[in-house]
Amino acid sequence: MRRHARRVWAAVLLALTLGAGLVVHLVLPDSHATDIAGDGLYAVAVYLAVVIVAPRLPAVVVAAIALAWCVGVELFQLTGLPGEWAAIFPPIVLVFGTVFDARDLVVYAVTVALALGLDLAITAGVRGPSRPGTID
Repeated sequence: MRRHARRVWAAVLLALTLGAGLVVHLVLPDSHATDIAGDGLYAVAVYLAVVIVAPRLPAVVVAAIALAWCVGVELFQLTGLPGEWAAIFPPIVLVFGTVFDARDLVVYAVTVALALGLDLAITAGVRGPSRPGTID
């Protein structure tokens, strides 16, 4: 997939993902299911943001960066700073969360792996099957 097309698709999907995330956060009742959905959407949003910023990066590198960001943010919650910041400016919870939850690390890993798999499948489908003797 060409760099520009990948960036455009990632931007469209990011807008949809952010919309879904806001619905989960602001409209649906707070539950374990909505917490997990929110974490998954957050991981997808980070993955797509990396694609937008650096569309030439291989999908595996995008996934590694997205997962590192998500894990870093989750571990940052152990400092208590995100909770303090959210008390002053509530929307910051959408980026940094508030309270560490080890389950979130699993959700991030699974979601980023799924995003990676879809990215690889879409990219391979756009390129078409490799033929012997050709260079991809």
